[in-house]
Amino acid sequence: QVQLVESGGGLVQPGGSLRLSCAASGFTFSTYSMTWVRQAPGKGPEWVSSINPGGGRTTYADSVKGRFSISRDNAKNMLYLQMNSLKPEDTALYYCARQGGPRGQGTQVTVSS
Repeated sequence: QVQLVESGGGLVQPGGSLRLSCAASGFTFSTYSMTWVRQAPGKGPEWVSSINPGGGRTTYADSVKGRFSISRDNAKNMLYLQMNSLKPEDTALYYCARQGGPRGQGTQVTVSS
């Protein structure tokens, strides 16, 4: 059974940082590309970033480029999202997702003073 469990969200002031984690199980993690997606209240899902199975290729939405960094540890079946210089518009529920599905339950990130 595929499981994706996110953690690391919270309340942070503008300009602050958070590191999200996603623990994967039930599949061969090292053979799948992984993605972070976010959904703000009242809005549709927004793709944030993706990483290829080996971790050597990453892509980012323009809205987070230069501020967020995706990474993975295939030995630990873990996916990460380092978020720096956070802005109020980054407030959303953040999900990790396996290529082709499924996605986790999400972790809430709130950026507010």
